[in-house]
Amino acid sequence: QVQLAESGGGLVQPGGSLRLSCVASGITFGMYTMSWYRQAPGKERELVARIMNTGGITPYADAVRGRFTISRDTAKNMVYLQMNDLKPEDSAVYYCQAGGRWAQYWGQGTQVTVSS
Repeated sequence: QVQLAESGGGLVQPGGSLRLSCVASGITFGMYTMSWYRQAPGKERELVARIMNTGGITPYADAVRGRFTISRDTAKNMVYLQMNDLKPEDSAVYYCQAGGRWAQYWGQGTQVTVSS
């Protein structure tokens, strides 16, 4: 059974930092592209960052470029999203996604709230 589990969300003040983590099980992790998406109330789910199975990183979303960094540790089946200089508009549920040649899998999400 494939499972993705996010953690690290919470409440943070503007300008603060958080690191989200996602651990995958049930897949050969090194064969999958890993992505972070987010969805705020009333808005569409949007791609935030993506790291390929080769280790290459696709362009970050314009809203987070320069502030967020995606990375992965294949040996630990983990992908991370380091979020710095957080803004209220970053508040959303953040989802981990594993994408392969034939299938995509999603975690249940972790809430990030940026507020003073």
